[in-house]
Amino acid sequence: MKPIITAVALTGAALLGACAVPEPELPTGRALFMENCAACHGAGGRGDGPLAEGLSRPPADLTRLRAEGEPFPMVHVMSYIDGYFRQDDPAQVMPEYSQVFTGPTLHVDTGDGILTPTPQPLVALSEYLETLQEG
Repeated sequence: MKPIITAVALTGAALLGACAVPEPELPTGRALFMENCAACHGAGGRGDGPLAEGLSRPPADLTRLRAEGEPFPMVHVMSYIDGYFRQDDPAQVMPEYSQVFTGPTLHVDTGDGILTPTPQPLVALSEYLETLQEG
């Protein structure tokens, strides 16, 4: 009797594996930017979005995040978007996105040699911002 139960269990497991629902495709950094950032920062990231005029402080020009001759400050950018670097700034107009850019994590070296679990959408958005850099 046991061999039949084992065979049925294995067949059922194989069928479940074959019918597994694929993981949803994660949005690209560009898609995340257009959905969450472009209204203030503009489609090109220059701070000229349709909502920019109504803000108490102008949005940053995201095409100038990298200092000339320096690498893109990926960790600083991710921390700023997440809200970590600006949590105590009462004049801040940019919302905190720590609850928006969540999801599966990637391990990112934050400069100290330690791989830190970081939400994939936050990494994707930051990598997209790197592509906008001028100069």
